[in-house]
This record gives sequence, C-alpha cells and structure tokens, in this order.
Amino acid sequence: MSTTQGPFLYDEGPAPLHTGAPQRSGKILVLILGGTVLAAVLVVLLGLVLRGSGSDQATEVSGVFLTALAADDTEVAHALLCEEERARLEPAEVAGAYLGEGTPELGEVGRDGDARLVPVRWSDGTTSELTVIGEDGLRICGID
Repeated sequence: MSTTQGPFLYDEGPAPLHTGAPQRSGKILVLILGGTVLAAVLVVLLGLVLRGSGSDQATEVSGVFLTALAADDTEVAHALLCEEERARLEPAEVAGAYLGEGTPELGEVGRDGDARLVPVRWSDGTTSELTVIGEDGLRICGID
C-alpha cells in the first residue's frame, strides 16, 4: 500500500519538459504564399492559351463581324458594335457602313493606344481598317 504523505522529490509536481514559448517555423506560410503565386501565374497562362492574345481576339471578333455582315445577319453584326456605333447606326445600315466589295481578308493587327486596328483587304483591291475596343467584351468601333 502506498502512502500519500511523506517527502516528495518535487514539491509542486514535475517541471514541464518545454519551458519556452512555442516557436512556429513559418514553412507553412511560405508554402501557402508560394502556392498562391504559382496559381496566379497558371491562371494568366491558361487565359492566354484558351482565349489567345488581344490581337488574336481582335482578329476573331472582326472575322465574326464581317462573316455576319456577309451572311446578312445584321442583328449579330449590330450587337458586335460599340455603344457609340450602335447609337449612330440602325441594324440595316451596318452593312452599308462597314461592308466592302468582295471577300475580306484580315491582316496583321496593330495598336492605337488601347484600341486594336485590324486591316481588311477586300478582293476588289480596296483596304479598310476596323477599330476594335474593349467595351463589355471586344467591340467594333469604327472603320477607316
């Protein structure tokens, strides 16, 4: 039988093995921040791969616009115009303002500030240039 009275080795119980404040290594924080940066870079790269560059997108929207006009789909073509051009032109007037003679061939895209300039060579030899801007998506906003 053991007794609870008597001399004890420790008067107040055993001392804790770890007496200092706990230290965090910071490895988890570095991994979280590194993973976030890696995810952001991957999202940007995937966006470029899936949607293409701004020039590719301007060429695509110009091609869709001209194809819609050639197919006499003035509603789609009118919807691809910027707000200013939609206010200026009725759907029936878009083809007269933008459509040239013959078949269009799109050229190398240039820049003018934030706008993309898409050159169009028509099969009759004339050329024009579509201005593409970002306005709730890419929109056609003028022709030279």
